[in-house]
Amino acid sequence: MFANTQITKTISLEEYGIKDATLHYQLSPKELHRITIEKGQGVEASSGALAVNTGEFTGRSPKDRFIVKDEVTKDEVWWGDINIPFEPQKFDQLYKKVTEYLSGKEIFARDAYACADDKYRLNIRVVNEYPWSNMFAYNMFLRPEEEELKDFKEDWLILNAPGFKADPEVDGTRAENFAILNFSKKIALIGGTGYTGEIKKGIFSALNFILPVDKNTLSMHCSANVGDDGETAIFFGLSGTGKTTLSADPKRKLIGDDEHGWTPEHTIFNFEGGCYAKVINLTKEQEPDIYNAIKPGAILENVILDEHGEVDFEDTSITQNTRVSYPIYHINHIKKPSVGKNPKNIFFLTADAFGVLPPISKLTPGQAAYHFISGYTAKVAGTEAGIDEPVPSFSACFGAPFMPLHPTRYAEMLSKKMKEEQVHVWLVNTGWTGGAYGTGHRMKLQYTRAMISAALEGKLEDMEYTKHAIFGLNMPESCEGVPAEVLNPRNTWKDKEAYDKKANELATSFKSNFKKYEDNANSEILSGGPVS
Repeated sequence: MFANTQITKTISLEEYGIKDATLHYQLSPKELHRITIEKGQGVEASSGALAVNTGEFTGRSPKDRFIVKDEVTKDEVWWGDINIPFEPQKFDQLYKKVTEYLSGKEIFARDAYACADDKYRLNIRVVNEYPWSNMFAYNMFLRPEEEELKDFKEDWLILNAPGFKADPEVDGTRAENFAILNFSKKIALIGGTGYTGEIKKGIFSALNFILPVDKNTLSMHCSANVGDDGETAIFFGLSGTGKTTLSADPKRKLIGDDEHGWTPEHTIFNFEGGCYAKVINLTKEQEPDIYNAIKPGAILENVILDEHGEVDFEDTSITQNTRVSYPIYHINHIKKPSVGKNPKNIFFLTADAFGVLPPISKLTPGQAAYHFISGYTAKVAGTEAGIDEPVPSFSACFGAPFMPLHPTRYAEMLSKKMKEEQVHVWLVNTGWTGGAYGTGHRMKLQYTRAMISAALEGKLEDMEYTKHAIFGLNMPESCEGVPAEVLNPRNTWKDKEAYDKKANELATSFKSNFKKYEDNANSEILSGGPVS
């Protein structure tokens, strides 16, 4: 059911340069749902969820993400193709144009915060052009009580204007759309795109700078859950690797599905107050928690509905990146508050479409740092235009587009914590087995769950291990609930020579990708790569 709140406080947007706006402050999800439908910007699915189309952009636009280069950032940010510099004066000019564009319009504002650990709390004011964007902010950020709103003062401002189009020649952007972080003024400026993920990832990127630099806290693109014994597990992984699916475990309580901090006080905390899950090929049988979370208060993005409002989760005619956002309380098994103790197990998830990597392997600290920096998965046919066969994909720290600092900064923090806390780190391949994409088949979810359960329960600690000849990874020789031949990927291929060739090709891709990090990596990290 909808959460319904009645807020009496009012605010003004004039201090931000937005004048004569019709302002809606802190509206409930139910009200934002209604307004969206009345404006013809969305429809109601049969489940009661709101379904919207985000327009031209159905995913993030990494080439249009910028960071203002100034005294705060110039010597800290790892500048390049991922962190693209933006001139301070150009930011000021563009900010003024956006606020002038929003002036006189109907505007939706919300106060919220990030970071479930109060010591690290970041207050956020979100100003949206569209009601459903503001509903997304309700779902994804943490929600203050009314008493907390009385003296609320934002640390960061998000200004979100999907209908505003930049002029690249004048404004300094690459295209009409943009997402810009200004760490001096503490503003995330987003325009030209309706994709809501830019809102949450803007604050995630900001925290990936603030927490390591100012708080000595490791920020992580990961999901986390906790067992009845209080032991926390962390799951790193890029889109499509199972990060949300595997953390939504009915036997464990969910801390969060995407963004977390690991503090010097030995706690793990969720940045967010909701989940943003892919729904491509979603079924109730495979992912009941996510499926059942799609109800009033949830927002479906870019899905196809039939005449009865039923969602066709297999339809990718708009995008492969169909999504749902919902507040975390839509999940039954959640940790309250979203904070856990030091993890005992960390899982790096990869969807290896080449069928080369083991379904689970235990990593040394050097291997853990190497694979963390590499952030490997594979893109398969159909996920992007022009991709007809599997392509290796590397994203440093399993979240390069959101990491302002050099990847080795995060890797060294992770490696240090692993050693101090004696954490077990596992590389888990949720991708293909028995051959590459097109020949083999996707690893069965029941096998992956069985392997993760065995690791969490300590059943793999005293196991006999075999070393992978090419990657040097330690593969358990047996695991309850998993056929022994599955555990060594070479054994699942009919043509062993073809396997060796493909494995060597992937190892070469790893080495080639890592060259750009070698100068900043210590000997232990360098030793963690492929051995052949």
